[in-house]
This record gives sequence, C-alpha cells and structure tokens, in this order.
Amino acid sequence: MQKGAYTLLITPFKEDFSVDEDGLKLLVQKQIEAGIHGIAPLGVTGENTLLTDEEVNRVLEIVVKEAKGKTLIVPDLCVMSLWKAIERTKQFTYLGADYLCIYSPYFVLPKPDGVIKFFEKLADVSEIPIVLHNAEGRTGINMTPETTAKLAKHPNIIGIKDGNKKLDHLAKVLYLTKDDDFEVFTGKDTTAFPFVSFGGSGSFTVSGNIIPGAMKEMLELALAGNLKKAEKLHFEYYNLFEAIRFETNPMAAKRALNLMNLPGGSLRLPLTELSEEKTKKLKFILEERKLI
Repeated sequence: MQKGAYTLLITPFKEDFSVDEDGLKLLVQKQIEAGIHGIAPLGVTGENTLLTDEEVNRVLEIVVKEAKGKTLIVPDLCVMSLWKAIERTKQFTYLGADYLCIYSPYFVLPKPDGVIKFFEKLADVSEIPIVLHNAEGRTGINMTPETTAKLAKHPNIIGIKDGNKKLDHLAKVLYLTKDDDFEVFTGKDTTAFPFVSFGGSGSFTVSGNIIPGAMKEMLELALAGNLKKAEKLHFEYYNLFEAIRFETNPMAAKRALNLMNLPGGSLRLPLTELSEEKTKKLKFILEERKLI
C-alpha cells in the first residue's frame, strides 16, 4: 500500500439533508488536483452511520467514478456484525474500491479473540486488501499492538489506521510488525509528522479536506527524510490540526469548508453545528493561514 496522506472525506449535504452529489464531485476533484495519495470516504468524517445503505453505495459510486485511477480509494466500513461486514465488503469491491478500511466492531465490545476472528474471516473472503482501523473512542475497544501484530500475519491484511495517540502504543505496533509487509498509519493530524519521523507510513487525515496539498507535501517530505521542512509545515498548521477536531468530528471540518465557500453543508442529527465560540476560533485560524 502506498505511504502518504489519505483524506477522510466528508459527505456534503444539501439544506434538506440529502446528499449533495455535485458538491461531492467538486470535493473529490479538489483532492485530485492537490495530488492526494488517497481518498477515504464513508468514515466517521463522512457520517457513514448516518447514511442509508443506498446512500453509502451512491457516495462510493461517485468517488470511484471521479477518482478511480487518479488516486487510491479506501472507503471505511463501519458495521457491528460479521455478516453485514461481508455484505459491504463484497459491495465495496464491486463498486471499485482499491482497499477496504474496516473498523473493529463497535458497541458490542468483543474480546480480543473475537476481534481477531472478525478480521481474519473478512480477510479470507475479501477480494481486495484490508486495512484495520483502531479507534477506541468510537468503538469502545482498543486493539492492542499484540492483536495488530497477529493480524498483520494474514496475507490479505496489509495495514492499519491507528487512532491511538500514545506514541508508545504506535511505536510498539511498528516494532511488532517491522518484519511484515504491513503499513502503519495514524488517524490523527497532530501526530502525523512525529509518527512518520520515527517510522510510520503516513496519515488518514481530516485536515486533508481543508489543506490536501499541504498534508501531501508534509508527509512526502517526512517520508523522504527531509524532517526540517516537514516539521515547518507541521508547526505552521498545528493550530488548524487541533481546530479541525473541535467538538465532534466532522463539525469543524464542515464548518471550515463552508467558510471557504466549498460544499461542506450541514450535519445530520444527532450531530449539530459547531458552536459559535469554536467557529470564531476556527475562522481566525483559517484567516491566519490565508485559507479564507
């Protein structure tokens, strides 16, 4: 799997909360123009669990039509049951995904052996490679480095997007998988540069919705060993990295796009709009960076 920056793409909505298909096409084109390494739709940032099955398929269909062959397409798969996961795996493969990024099952709180069996069975049936997704704050469970290392041995599991911000956790994942054909990505913009500087493969990035070119450049520099220039970009945009996670993702990402006159749109309940206090701070940072 290519190292680098994969944008966790938002799903824009119209005023009536239907999917803004033209807006989605525009956002995908912006990513392609920036040369982003990959687009990752349908994750938490894309409000996956607030979409119908038909909308999930339509969003991926649009992304594939606009981006296939121009950048990698790595949709998130957010479901609780193995049976639903198998169904979506087959559908996403049919629609043209290059890889599948799959959350550990949320809400049901499986034991580590259940998580391992879940991913192994999916990897056995999937026709395209699988990227694990560890996000304790969303799923209620943290995949330990040992669990990840065991799954890294499966020939069809080729990487992980790990949302754990603790560097000792990430360092151990890298250490335990160093002899495997396995890429380790962070899911946090604030840790993207430091993580790559000590061996990580890149980042699945929310800020990529706002500054795809800068995220691509920063990670390419870091991966090439040009740490001083990468560090400069990291510090230049660090306040934005924090602001894009104000309140609940993707509230700030959508508000930022709207402020930039791009199709962010609204959010679906139970998500609500970013508070006015945080909006003022976000707007100041965007103005400071000359993004609006």
